[in-house]
Amino acid sequence: MRTQRLLTSPGLRPFWLVLMLIVLWDLLIRLFKIPPYLIPNPLSVAKQLVAEWPMLLRETLPTLYATLGGFALSALIGVPIAMWIAYSRVVESFVYPLLVFSQSVPKVAIAPLFVVWFGFGIVPKVIAAFLLGFFPVVVATVQGFKSVEGDVIDLARSMGANPFKIFLKFRLPHALPSIFSGLKVSVTLAVVGAVVGEFVGSNSGLGYVLQKANGTFDLPLMFAALVILSMIGVLLFLVLELIERWLMPWHASQRHDLAATA
Repeated sequence: MRTQRLLTSPGLRPFWLVLMLIVLWDLLIRLFKIPPYLIPNPLSVAKQLVAEWPMLLRETLPTLYATLGGFALSALIGVPIAMWIAYSRVVESFVYPLLVFSQSVPKVAIAPLFVVWFGFGIVPKVIAAFLLGFFPVVVATVQGFKSVEGDVIDLARSMGANPFKIFLKFRLPHALPSIFSGLKVSVTLAVVGAVVGEFVGSNSGLGYVLQKANGTFDLPLMFAALVILSMIGVLLFLVLELIERWLMPWHASQRHDLAATA
């Protein structure tokens, strides 16, 4: 019974899936006899992860700082702009098309300009992370604030609620699920943006490790850096999900999770 609970526990299901994928990865390499200079086996990646762990941990910190900086900017700038767009059709007609246009520009193409303008360091990486993480926050937040039923707002006004109270009691709680959906997408894209910034102009970070490993054909080191990048994205996503559950225990999705756990 205890073994069955471990196998079917919702918290351990991702672990079992990752374990199955690792086993499948190893089996495919053995079955098709893929040479290590094309795809390394999981054991060699694990050995490289252990051997180079001090260096990888040291290089993880700049990437994490750039990711958090870009994500923080995405939230602090994206949510107010989204509210501005949601409350004004005139602003929406001017700003929204400009935001869509900005997302069609490849970030890898303009990232070298950030190095020219701001020099080497963390600033170009933060900007690259911000540009990738900004748009999902805006789109999701606009959708959240626009989805508030007009009848609810009219009822609150008829009962004497002022605009601030309407925002605090009705608009914001209704928009929070959408806001957190955008934030969770944004934080994973911010990791990608930070690595893009490290590709074009940096001598530190996991993006720099990937470039160095690619230049020396050290595929185990490259895969080890990719594993750490994936772990960063997953951990940041889980942190946001915990904050979401803490802020919105009343939401239908959280009640469903509690019922399933019980």
